[in-house]
Amino acid sequence: MIQFEHVHKTYRTATSEVAAISDLSLSINEGEFIAVRGPSGCGKSTLLSLAGGLVLPTQGRIVIDGQPVSEMTAAQRSAFRGEKIGFVFQMFHLLPYLNIMENVVVAGSEVASATAGERAETLLSDFGLRDRLTHRPGELSAGERQRVALARALLNRPRLLLADEPTGNLDPENASGVLELLAQFHKQGGTILLVTHHDRAAAYADRSLALDQGRLVESGVVETTT
Repeated sequence: MIQFEHVHKTYRTATSEVAAISDLSLSINEGEFIAVRGPSGCGKSTLLSLAGGLVLPTQGRIVIDGQPVSEMTAAQRSAFRGEKIGFVFQMFHLLPYLNIMENVVVAGSEVASATAGERAETLLSDFGLRDRLTHRPGELSAGERQRVALARALLNRPRLLLADEPTGNLDPENASGVLELLAQFHKQGGTILLVTHHDRAAAYADRSLALDQGRLVESGVVETTT
């Protein structure tokens, strides 16, 4: 599903260059749940941005679901993301002036509008938000907002889900709820690349990767959570 081949990503500032990812080679199979861990600034979020085609590598090649993402134009990458990839972020990134149904449906560029509405309502109902469909994000708890964000990410039935600290702003109870929803996506055959600092979140993964200064330093199977 994901192939990184000797990938480098360097950011240039006015006075220097910063290597966010250094000669990283990585293979993730379809249907795997991978947790990526490491200290702040180690390159975890850059890894997700590269996997989602949000940024291009400085060197190296990235192939997602058989497609050379690192060789696509910006328009091609955007279309590819809409069809294949869902994103979940720590800060939710919901639009405050839209209700939660509208926040989910707005992601439906690859889905006919009528179908998008039906699927959005089904997802939100499955996520325990049936009675909140007309509420705006500011009227929801942090856990509810993250469930809305996850519904938005799943609207187009992506094959790959990229999650950047999705439980970072949640209390333990709400974090567990979001992790269970991720686990359901995984059990249905979805591939997940999760960035996290939390042991409990990493315990849901099949395999754990560790990054340090942009380099892969550890990879191993993790115990399945109960």
